[in-house]
Amino acid sequence: MSEAQMAETNPGAADKRREFGGRRAFGWRTVFYGFVRSRRHTLRRGKDSDAIFLDWHHPWLFFLAVGTMLLSATDAFLTLELLSRGMTEINPFMASVMERSTFAFAATKLGLTGIGILMLVFLAKARFLDRVRAGLFLTAFFSAYACLVCYEIVNLLRTM
Repeated sequence: MSEAQMAETNPGAADKRREFGGRRAFGWRTVFYGFVRSRRHTLRRGKDSDAIFLDWHHPWLFFLAVGTMLLSATDAFLTLELLSRGMTEINPFMASVMERSTFAFAATKLGLTGIGILMLVFLAKARFLDRVRAGLFLTAFFSAYACLVCYEIVNLLRTM
């Protein structure tokens, strides 16, 4: 029986099928399926080379984004520990936030870092000043945070 014949015999059947949403329903399966089998890994045409937004990002960007967030959280913890041992915060903006509360400090630090990472991942294929891909900035920030955490660990060991 064709769909048109079904609609004639049962006029509300098509509407009931649309109510459930079927394959268009959004859920965790959709997110997982879109992550694993995203469609646009490369550009469609040669003239699309100016397009910078794709459905798929390289796994290295995921590593850098998660790693930078983890290093930022470690930096926040080590900063608070060092401040409790007599060190001072040299960043004037973060020092003013820290005067309110340590929770505000941690939330501001992680929030600003997270927003920056999201923007850099979103614009990873864009070129800054028509020369450097924005994704390389994420690598630079990851490296800078790694050096900062190492510096803080050395200072923490010195104060023990």
